Amino acid sequence: MKKNVAIYLFLVVIGSSSAQQNNQTSQNKFWEKVQFGGGFGLGIGSGYTDITVAPNAIYNFNDHFGFGLGLQASYNKVKDRYSSVLYGVNAIGLYNPIPEVQLSVEVEQVRVNTTLNTIPNSIKNNFWNTGLYFGAGYRTGNITAGLRYNVLFDKDKSVYSDALMPFVRVSF
Repeated sequence: MKKNVAIYLFLVVIGSSSAQQNNQTSQNKFWEKVQFGGGFGLGIGSGYTDITVAPNAIYNFNDHFGFGLGLQASYNKVKDRYSSVLYGVNAIGLYNPIPEVQLSVEVEQVRVNTTLNTIPNSIKNNFWNTGLYFGAGYRTGNITAGLRYNVLFDKDKSVYSDALMPFVRVSF
């Protein structure tokens, strides 16, 4: 009886150890396919400040397809005239038909809080802005540069001044 219990415990320990190793291996394979990146912007001038932080993570299913999620935050101020705070999330799908070309579809949801200082009062405008972008870029190494177009662009209620925007993506 004691011999059977010892054999049983030995098999449980070996099986548990093997399961943990398999689980760690699959987790390692998952993280090997994840790229981190995003963007950072800083513009400072005479009475002007613009700071943007936009980290993201992209899971590459294979050499052609990837999907990612990101955050973004931006602060803009023109002394005594205008200020804005923008924050939100985005999801992006990537397709690389060949290594040098990257096509993308991106959904962005951002909260926009602006203040325009006028005489005698300030005008505040707070709203949600949704963007659906189709993009194409040239890819070399970990950098992609291109253009994206917002098909939901509304010139009367948008945080951006144009539907067509350049982009640069950097990932590691």
